[in-house]
Amino acid sequence: MRRLLACCLSLLAVASHAAEPDRRIAVTIDDLPWQRMATTSPEDLRTRHAALLAQLRQAGVPVVGFVNEDKLEVDGVAQPERVAMLEAWLDDGHMLGNHTYGHVDAHVVGIPAFQDTILRGERVLRPMLAKRGQTPQWFRHPYLRAGRTAEDKTAIGDFLASHGYRIAPVTVDNGEWVWAFAYARVLDGSALDGSADTPERAAVLERLRLGYVPYMLNKIDYYERQSQALLGYALPQILLLHANELNAVAYAELIAGIQRRGYRFVTLEDAMRDPAYLREDGYHGRYGPSWLHRWAMAEQKPKDFYAGEPVVPRWVLDLAGVDSE
Repeated sequence: MRRLLACCLSLLAVASHAAEPDRRIAVTIDDLPWQRMATTSPEDLRTRHAALLAQLRQAGVPVVGFVNEDKLEVDGVAQPERVAMLEAWLDDGHMLGNHTYGHVDAHVVGIPAFQDTILRGERVLRPMLAKRGQTPQWFRHPYLRAGRTAEDKTAIGDFLASHGYRIAPVTVDNGEWVWAFAYARVLDGSALDGSADTPERAAVLERLRLGYVPYMLNKIDYYERQSQALLGYALPQILLLHANELNAVAYAELIAGIQRRGYRFVTLEDAMRDPAYLREDGYHGRYGPSWLHRWAMAEQKPKDFYAGEPVVPRWVLDLAGVDSE
């Protein structure tokens, strides 16, 4: 009897393991070389960028970083020390893609001007990659805004394809940028009435760091459920992050948390091999939602399909100085 019970339990364990979804995720990091370039001192920039790269090395997963070339410049001239920041990403084995010159909104500037920022966004990147036998392959729309009409989206997509680019979607959309703005504003004192390096500031920074990872994990859980509901399986997800002060202290912890959720990390190329990424982008509007939600819109899913998405807490929004994510 005991032997029969043990056998049944073993079979149940095997069946349970077999039912586990194949969780895969690719990491992308926007706004290179640094999100808050204009408000970060050269000394802080060097220290914080080095800390971010150290976090990436500790985590040890593949990353594609997306570059805003205007952030390389001062008075229109590319600065060697800022260009060297991108070289450091390549030296560490990461890929670089185009995020436009100036992080412009296609819905605001119009298609011709947007296409111009794509070309201006590769003036340093393309020759830099050429020296390593590479070409720019990936493009990320700023704000994830890909065009307000089908015609505009087609025009942008065709232009990118003609210049050798593939669009890098995002499935795990999130408010990481809000947490990062809050962290940076507390770090420099602007969110705490000019508070200097005090125990109060240290406590708030720690609260932000500790709250950030669970928030992001909840987002990933939500989009896994969305994938299962829409597609019937766990899509290889594509995560959006940014090059900022918060990830310079919390990125490796976030990656470890995702791994504990049962995810394995894949390249963007590997994730994009899933046939779901060939689906129609069904969104026409001013915002930039997750591609999972764009596909759901193409299928005219009801409003309650999108319910339950985690939100950034009010206290974090207040520290970030924004009304909403």
